[in-house]
Amino acid sequence: MPLVGITSLLSLPIRAEELQKTLEHAVAATVQEFKAKNFKSDQIAVTVRVLREGHEEQAAFRGNEPIYPASVVKLFYLVTAHQWMEDQTIKDTPELRQALRDMIVDSSNDATHYVLDILTDTVSGPELSAPQMAMWILKRNAVNRHFAKQGYQGINVNQKPWCEGPYGRDRVFVEGPPSNRNALTTDAVARLMAQIVTGKAATPKRSAEMMELLQRDPFSKAIDPEDQAHGFTGLALKPGAKLWSKAGWTSRTRHDSAYVELSNGVRVVLVIFTIDQANERGILPALCKRLFERLESSP
Repeated sequence: MPLVGITSLLSLPIRAEELQKTLEHAVAATVQEFKAKNFKSDQIAVTVRVLREGHEEQAAFRGNEPIYPASVVKLFYLVTAHQWMEDQTIKDTPELRQALRDMIVDSSNDATHYVLDILTDTVSGPELSAPQMAMWILKRNAVNRHFAKQGYQGINVNQKPWCEGPYGRDRVFVEGPPSNRNALTTDAVARLMAQIVTGKAATPKRSAEMMELLQRDPFSKAIDPEDQAHGFTGLALKPGAKLWSKAGWTSRTRHDSAYVELSNGVRVVLVIFTIDQANERGILPALCKRLFERLESSP
């Protein structure tokens, strides 16, 4: 049999083993690129899923490492809200719809607090007595129990995101054991994002509504408040590509959960978390560019 040329090999659909090697090479090259900034391999976690008809290829680097999720946690509140509106556990109201929109599109923490209060039947306020606090904590873990039933592991989604604060019972809660602090793995986020993309997060109609909130235009000159379209994965995209994402950052973290349709039609879910490198805005785009270059050579 004749040998297959390099060009022909690059045109073949990428397989799971090759995807894993491609990811590991991209991580290593990106760590080397930012070595002078003291960037290390234990400061990043990545999961990539290539979506095909009927199945998915997945690769991960530290994909099961629980990491503080910043605003990416809002994806879990979005999906829970739609699933519970569908089964009528909570009411589907115009105000809740507006809060979901503000939570995802503008990354509003105030809107997130409203949504989480509805999902968990809790409210913020002054400190509580020990018995009252125990009941409050039990309620606050409602979303955790919801995802545990779906087989999600190593995640915690019971804490409101704060820019300033927290105060009162929320402060007591956060200052408690580590289990009270939000944490997600890139594997879990990639799984959830893939469910939204493929119409399985709730109903196909509700999944489409979620996708509408997540859509970004990385080629527009308009800058959204959280820079979700231009400050993360979008910087690595070529003309013709499409982007849906929920990004987030804190003084320590810089994360993105993205779904990308590359210019050649390859469909990719890519979740990247970085730790202690929030000021290095180039890390995520550099890693994405290396992955996309390989995927763009696949049909």
